[in-house]
Amino acid sequence: MKSKLLVSACLLGICCRYDGKHNLLSQQTLEKLKDHYELIPACPEQLGGLSTPRLPAEIQENGQVMREDGKDMNSEFLRGANEAYKIAKFSECKTALLKSNSPSCGNKKVYNGSFEGVLVAGKGVTAKLFEKKGIKVYNEEQIIKLIKE
Repeated sequence: MKSKLLVSACLLGICCRYDGKHNLLSQQTLEKLKDHYELIPACPEQLGGLSTPRLPAEIQENGQVMREDGKDMNSEFLRGANEAYKIAKFSECKTALLKSNSPSCGNKKVYNGSFEGVLVAGKGVTAKLFEKKGIKVYNEEQIIKLIKE
């Protein structure tokens, strides 16, 4: 029986990004993942009640998630992280493949809150919660490492 892997829905081709697009992985990569895992899709931002498309949001220096127009989105991002965690727990996922640089899913870097495309070391709201709850988080640049472990 294959282990289950929670995957950011955008990486599976679902148009759930803030701009209404997706980040579909290559067919070859998807096949490799499917050889090792049962894939469980989830979009924390949609699970938090956000529409698609939506205005961009970034994590500010104080840790709050703010939309580009200044609206506080922290509660939606926290709700989405908790809902994604419920799916991971229910599905018995011990590992997740999340979208890099996202304010929800980034596990190494996130945008700095200036909305100028500047990346800084940090974790998105969902990635942080998953790691706190013992779910190992990878991003799409770490797939080879994910498959080997």
